Amino acid sequence: MLMQAGRYEDLERLARELTLRHPDSGSGWKALGASLELQQKDALTVLRRAAELLPLDAEAHANLGAALLRKGSTDEAIASLRRALEIRPDDADALSNLGNALRANGRLGEALASYEAAVRARPGHADMHRNLGHMLLTLGAPTDAVESFRRALALSPDLPQLHNDLAIALLSIGRPDEALVHARRALELAPSSPEVHSTLGNALLDLGQFERAESAYRGALGLKPEFADALSNLAIAVRLQGRAEESIALAHRALEFRPRSVATIVALADAHADRGEFEQAEQRLRDAIAIEPDSPQAWAGLAHLRTMRDGDSPWLEQALRIAAKDNLAPRMEILLRYAIGKCLDDLKQYDRAFEQYRQANELSKRHRVPYERLRSEQEINRLIHGCNARWLEGARARGVSSSRPLFIVGMPRSGTSLVEQILASHPDVWGAGELTFWNSVATDIETIDVHTMGRDYLQLLQGLSANARRVVDKMPENFRHLGVMHAALPEARIIHVRRNPLDTCLSIYFQDFKASLAYATDLGDLAHYYRQYWRLMQHWRTMMPPASMLDLSYEAVIADPERWTRLLLEFVGLPWDARCLDFHATRRSVMTASKWQVRQRISSASIARWRHYEPYLDELLPLLTLVNADAAGVGTQ
Repeated sequence: MLMQAGRYEDLERLARELTLRHPDSGSGWKALGASLELQQKDALTVLRRAAELLPLDAEAHANLGAALLRKGSTDEAIASLRRALEIRPDDADALSNLGNALRANGRLGEALASYEAAVRARPGHADMHRNLGHMLLTLGAPTDAVESFRRALALSPDLPQLHNDLAIALLSIGRPDEALVHARRALELAPSSPEVHSTLGNALLDLGQFERAESAYRGALGLKPEFADALSNLAIAVRLQGRAEESIALAHRALEFRPRSVATIVALADAHADRGEFEQAEQRLRDAIAIEPDSPQAWAGLAHLRTMRDGDSPWLEQALRIAAKDNLAPRMEILLRYAIGKCLDDLKQYDRAFEQYRQANELSKRHRVPYERLRSEQEINRLIHGCNARWLEGARARGVSSSRPLFIVGMPRSGTSLVEQILASHPDVWGAGELTFWNSVATDIETIDVHTMGRDYLQLLQGLSANARRVVDKMPENFRHLGVMHAALPEARIIHVRRNPLDTCLSIYFQDFKASLAYATDLGDLAHYYRQYWRLMQHWRTMMPPASMLDLSYEAVIADPERWTRLLLEFVGLPWDARCLDFHATRRSVMTASKWQVRQRISSASIARWRHYEPYLDELLPLLTLVNADAAGVGTQ
């Protein structure tokens, strides 16, 4: 009665009187322990006495085990909880606490078994499923963790922590779109939770919505200024918007709160690499390895800072050893497999390289939204039929006049970064990197206000560079939105970069795009997507005025860089400047996977690279027919 009424002090008083009158009464000591626990007072001595006097009372041993666990005495806690479970094997709370104690003790396999037993003992309790989900995440089984959190949510649908947990698990299997739904629901239920704001930022970051991710992280920091994870991820978000110096400052600030955070040190290394500061980047990665010798992120990062040589066999051995660990999270193994593939490709061990890339892609495929070929065809059909000549003519009349924007489009890994670096080396050009503006606004053409869109875009460019005569936006997949972009900004120039389709697709297959490109992990899907891209670009060529778009061959630029650089500058209305030929010396941030390559002199090493892997490319080889079909149009205005 007293306990149910919340009268814990009265309960304590009566229990003390009982133990004084009957010092060998186990029930009295047990009641006293409960009253102290409920008041958050030290009850450990009392609970020990209760367990001694009640050797066959499961609850007494379970209570002692829980108290020992809270005190950090995990070995004793495990012993007490096991004793409780010998007496009452189906005690779900004791099983759950035993799982917690075993986990704290590093005995993860035993902890998992205990959590699973707790779920079987009390399947209708959300906390049991939640604990199991957390353990599965720790053990690198995120797909199973997602199912556990889903079961917990079915039992407690309005618990914000569960929505947040599920969002985190979904992010770990490459489902940021679904994670975003649950993160937003968690935020509705717990708007003052900095952790929820941070998870929302993580989902937006994985979806490429960097500005919104930045806003979410700043929301988290407004609630918890010392939140190191949010600071670290904010550093990544601003870096991906081209603000490397700010990113470095934020990473340093995060390290003030958590100086041994490997993830933050790796983020700092990435920011240095973006700026071409590869020695600093390597030193940071070495710092991370000194803290966490088997850090997959740090070891993978090293392989992308330079061309790997025969003397790098120690790196390769270590990376292979880490990648083979049983408890390695899938996302971390994926990172390493791509890096190992890159190392073996550098070493010209092509068969071994392809096997590593294949493993990386197959593993990645299991943890992301699948590519839907029919849906992709339907989307391209809608664009072709919607953005027709009649619509474009009417929409273009409402556009905004400005020759400031330069758009570089094409397939990913087609040479767009190289062309941007060449143009950004001109003193009158600002390279803005891959802006996400058109991804978020170019949706339903029937409702698009092209004038407002053009005006807003120019304001965005003004914020990035107030003085440059031309600003380059090199988001490759803006090729999908060229109709809307041309209507909104009819005087803007569009540079379409083309590369041999097999080299393009193979380079995409060899690159870790996380969840952003659903087609990237399967050669058949790549071939299908390439044909949809090809189909849409054929349509745009018939729609665009000839002076608006330049088709540029990557191979032609490599073969004769001065000729094509002169044509590029002429096309965008700028005078010749020899610094464009020394693009590799230009100091600027480059966030793409080509950050190292664009700082090297022109090389033909990557041309016809696909021939090294020809035995594996049956699904891509038919794309070669497209090369001859379009040869006359590529490299001309």
